[in-house]
Amino acid sequence: MIAIRPLRTIAEFREVCALEAEIWGYAGSEDAVGIPVFVATLKRGGILLGAYDGPRLAGFVYSMVGLKEGRPTQWSHMLAVRPEYRALGIGRLLKLEQRRASLAMGIDLMEWTFDPLVAVNASLNLRRLGALAREYVIDAYGESASPLHRGAPTDRLVAEWWMTSPRVRTALERPKPAAAAVDGAFPGVLRVNTIESRAGWPAVCACGLEHDADALAVTIPGRFPDLLARDPGLAREWRLVTRAIFMRYFAQGYRAVDFALENDGSRGAYLLEKALT
Repeated sequence: MIAIRPLRTIAEFREVCALEAEIWGYAGSEDAVGIPVFVATLKRGGILLGAYDGPRLAGFVYSMVGLKEGRPTQWSHMLAVRPEYRALGIGRLLKLEQRRASLAMGIDLMEWTFDPLVAVNASLNLRRLGALAREYVIDAYGESASPLHRGAPTDRLVAEWWMTSPRVRTALERPKPAAAAVDGAFPGVLRVNTIESRAGWPAVCACGLEHDADALAVTIPGRFPDLLARDPGLAREWRLVTRAIFMRYFAQGYRAVDFALENDGSRGAYLLEKALT
């Protein structure tokens, strides 16, 4: 039975730091968040929650208070779940409790960054939580010390979670989607890019940057971290192609509003819609 609770003590912060080092592999580096940061930010509205399996910390989520155009927000900096617990929906449970804590403060907007090429995160953020994205940041964190990033540019989408919006409420009430085929997702929507197989990995064979439809679909590989480890050259191609796609269409007023994941996890697809205002 997983129990989620606020973390407040130095001993608990040490548990979080240990898991942070285990997941990202950058203990002691300039990328790590340490105990003094937790102490300071939690005194002024930060949220740090742990998911426990008995005495063991299975995952955590951390956010700090921020401002966006004068509006108070929560900026969610880290979400981590141990690999052996990732099929249990703990990440979503942590986000839901984080939402509850934020709304109790009167803050209804939460933002965070995520790698646009990590399909499981895109599915959680857009499909399961109802966030949207319309901002693309090139190399947001610079060169990362984490082996998870393996020297790749740390490009990120900024997720906007308008936590009381009808869109979010609908996503949270929706049952977990059944496995589906990406080719059948978003019927009638124009595909920005098409893919082919290259040495067993998906590769872009065509890409259009001049479309002007109400909605567009963008295909990505489903296992980008594995691709990055085994074929970094192809992974970099994906980074540069998708960077061009998102930068181009976000500048034209599109935003990412949904995501479909292939039933075998091999591919994913974003749905981009042109904003009405």
